[in-house]
Amino acid sequence: MLILFDNGTPAPLRSALKGHTVVEAIERGWDRLVNGDLIAAAEAEGFDLLLTTDKNMRYQQNLTGRKIAFVVLGNQQWPTLRRYVERVVAAVDAATQLFRSGDSVPTPPRPAAVGESPSFTCRKQGSGQALGFHGRVNLGI
Repeated sequence: MLILFDNGTPAPLRSALKGHTVVEAIERGWDRLVNGDLIAAAEAEGFDLLLTTDKNMRYQQNLTGRKIAFVVLGNQQWPTLRRYVERVVAAVDAATQLFRSGDSVPTPPRPAAVGESPSFTCRKQGSGQALGFHGRVNLGI
C-alpha cells in the first residue's frame, strides 16, 4: 500500500509500517497544501492511504466518493505515540484489507480503556463501491 504521511504524522512511525511504501508530504513538496488540495494531490498520484493527525478533517472535507483511505491519529507526539505503534499498524493493516475488499465494518467511535485490545473506528462510504476507509486510532490515553 502506498501511504502518505501528512505534516503532523511523526516520521519515526515510517519504520513500523513494513510492507508499505511511505512518503511524507514534504518529500513531494506538498507541505503547504491544505487538506482538500492534499487529498486531491494524493489521489491523483495513486496513494492508497493518508495517515493524518487532523482530527477535524471529516468535518472540514467531504470524504464521500474519495478513492483514498484515511487513518487519523489521536495523538501526534512521538514520545506518546511510540508506545502505541502496534495500534497504528493494526489500523493501517485493517484499512488495507477493508479498502481492497470493499467490505464495510461499522464500529461506533469510543475511546479504548487502558488494557483493552487495540480498537479503531472505520466506515466505508458509498453504495457498495470501494470509496474510502476512514479510521481513527484510539490510543487510550
